[in-house]
Amino acid sequence: MESVTVVTVKPIEATPSTFQDYGQVIEASPDGEGFGPHDAQLDLTKGIPRFYIMHLENRPLKFSSITHHACVTQCLGSIGGNVWYLGVAKPSIVDSNEIKDNTGKTIVQSRGGHFYAPPAIEDVQVFKVSGPKFLKLNRGTWHAGPLFTSDAMDFYNLELSNTNVVDHTTHYFKKHDGVTFSIDE
Repeated sequence: MESVTVVTVKPIEATPSTFQDYGQVIEASPDGEGFGPHDAQLDLTKGIPRFYIMHLENRPLKFSSITHHACVTQCLGSIGGNVWYLGVAKPSIVDSNEIKDNTGKTIVQSRGGHFYAPPAIEDVQVFKVSGPKFLKLNRGTWHAGPLFTSDAMDFYNLELSNTNVVDHTTHYFKKHDGVTFSIDE
């Protein structure tokens, strides 16, 4: 059996400034306040939106794979504002011009047809989400989780009706890089 390296990551609190490279942190705003940059900037144009409550069980603070959705922004938030964690890496979708430029990156074609560069181990960051807020992930943001310390949690989830069928690309760090991640909390 091949050895696996455990990479320990210290989470940082998700705030609008710390999370801006991956998406948005959306917090409460006064009722009646007009739409603006503090609201989730969504892209749901490539299908039928699906907003549901996702029940998750046994999601300890470790991961060895990471996923992205190339066609949609995604919103996640815990019901009740309980603490949870999300591993992320910046979007790495590659357009056809970048492929022709031979940038030296490893380029992979997803089963959905788009091209991407697998996320680098050193580019993975973990965020802690506390209180009544949710995360809007930019289109293509790599994510692992939600992860949490309790036995089960429920989450609001906004994506497309077929996201997990036709727009679900996963990179397996354990298989391809010999690495798993552990969150130091």
